[in-house]
Amino acid sequence: MADQLPPDDNKRAGKRRSSRSGKVADFRYKRSSQHKKAAPKGAGQTRSEQKRGGSNRRGQNANRASSSREGSNLAPADRAEALPNQHGKGGKPSSFAGGYRSGEAYAALDLGTNNCRLLIARPSGGDFTVIDAFSRVVKLGEDLTSSGRLSDEAMERTMSALSVCAEKLRRRNVRLARSVATEACRRASNGEAFIERVRRETGIALDIISAEEEARLAVLGCHILLEAGEGPAVIFDIGGGSTELVLLEPGEKIPHIIDWQSVPWGVVSLTDTVQPVQDDGLSPTEARLARYAEMRRVVSESFAPFARRIAGASKADDIRLLGTSGTVTTLASLHLELPHYDRKAVDGLIVPSQSMREITNRLSGMSPEERSQLPCIGNDRADLVVAGCAILESILDLWPAPRLGVADRGIREGILRSMMAAELDSQNGRHALQGAKPGDPEKRATG
Repeated sequence: MADQLPPDDNKRAGKRRSSRSGKVADFRYKRSSQHKKAAPKGAGQTRSEQKRGGSNRRGQNANRASSSREGSNLAPADRAEALPNQHGKGGKPSSFAGGYRSGEAYAALDLGTNNCRLLIARPSGGDFTVIDAFSRVVKLGEDLTSSGRLSDEAMERTMSALSVCAEKLRRRNVRLARSVATEACRRASNGEAFIERVRRETGIALDIISAEEEARLAVLGCHILLEAGEGPAVIFDIGGGSTELVLLEPGEKIPHIIDWQSVPWGVVSLTDTVQPVQDDGLSPTEARLARYAEMRRVVSESFAPFARRIAGASKADDIRLLGTSGTVTTLASLHLELPHYDRKAVDGLIVPSQSMREITNRLSGMSPEERSQLPCIGNDRADLVVAGCAILESILDLWPAPRLGVADRGIREGILRSMMAAELDSQNGRHALQGAKPGDPEKRATG
């Protein structure tokens, strides 16, 4: 049974604004201009996921080639955590407004192999308004490929970032929070011990989610930015330690996941695995290009089972492609020649795939020092962006869509939408039950 996601009622999504590139309308992600005055204005219209079930489990160990499921039901494994009441004396909660509690916030924390990201938002009609956000490069998965463990230095960097997140959660009026950890903690032999340390020292209860749950949340968070069309679509998420690819059923307003795959190659794990080529007979540029070719080969081999399964769909007319990752947003910034990163310019952009290939080819031959001088790359991404380019080109090989949609949203937004939809359904059910009288079958059925 394929997974069903909430509908996208936006009629403008996917419309291109120019021949050079397009921009999907930026909606459902409104940042509050006055944090203290942000408040919900009505009931959310998002439908909650159909069934909640399945256990959270550690991912396969480091030597797994990939995980996938055809026709998979990517059931949520939500473990939203109700935070202590923060309403002051008496602990009186806010009143309900359209099914949500007025003024209360929801939080989503995504601890990946390379980044720690937090998003705090309040419901606003069928949308949400961001009231606080945090992102820091922590490199939790540094040297994980060779050691199989999270290093002490990486854990300390991550604890520092999580302490900032914990303070933000305390300061904001957060009603429900969900915090997830992905590939680095799935793979590391000391991953669960680190999760326990985080809970003990910061109070944040991280949930190590499976690769399938990671894929589901990414789709849930960004599918509304898919280019309009009737053809089949692939959504991908290039992370630090893994890459997820999801095939969606064609022509559906409500996306149905019909196949997916996760491979253990992200920008960190691929960079650590494919080392620089040492050959005195090659020039520095030739050595860099040889390393890039090896990255392409490694990734393409892992993608091969998925590529075979979707080969028929990839030949259909009007195929669509959407990517959510630091790689695609960085390359989109270079495509636009931005002097510095601008989320509003990038999120929802639709770019010719050939333009992205040209940028990846240029970056792959540059030295790290040359890449670090480019706007929107800098020192943090100079070493890792080449691996991301290799993964992206391999995806374009197996799914040759003429255009690529770019999303600066994903797991965190998917968590928020999932929590808010579930909370709204729960509150609506309680209200119906409270209004029912004994012997009133209609209201009992409604509840």
